[in-house]
Amino acid sequence: METSVIDKLRSHASLDFHLRLAGIVDESVVDGPGVRLVVFAQGCPHHCPGCHNPHTWATDGGVSVAAEEIIKRLRANPVLSGVTLSGGEPFAQASEFGRLAMAVKRMGFTVTTYTGYKWEHLVQSSYSGVHLLLDNTDILVDGPYVDNLREPGLKWRGSSNQRIIDVHRSLGAGSVVLL
Repeated sequence: METSVIDKLRSHASLDFHLRLAGIVDESVVDGPGVRLVVFAQGCPHHCPGCHNPHTWATDGGVSVAAEEIIKRLRANPVLSGVTLSGGEPFAQASEFGRLAMAVKRMGFTVTTYTGYKWEHLVQSSYSGVHLLLDNTDILVDGPYVDNLREPGLKWRGSSNQRIIDVHRSLGAGSVVLL
């Protein structure tokens, strides 16, 4: 009998954990390259004025979802090219989202992560979960949403202060490399 993808993932990195989520969108074409499964973290410390998702701010809101359920949804949809982690603030649950991102990458998908933190803050963090999530992210959209810098036509972001960062090239260069 052939081992399933989930069984293989389980043998490399346990999927036996939960994330606190505000929701999941099964198919999006506006949250990164290609068609994406979007996972919205519950909990955000930034509280940006004009935020598109203020219902995600409370850390005790949302629902607990097993990582394995997210992987099953990804696996079941052949049109998906990757996963986008949004929020709320994924880095508020950095270890859990980092583990999820690692499993997604092992399946051959890309990971885009949105954060209200700046790149410079994240790379200086001493918390290993932050680095696990960064290391398993391909594209990072960083910076808080700033309502008076809102530009509806911007690719993958809401305000012009936010940057679209090539994470792997940036880590290699030791400075931000924009896409």
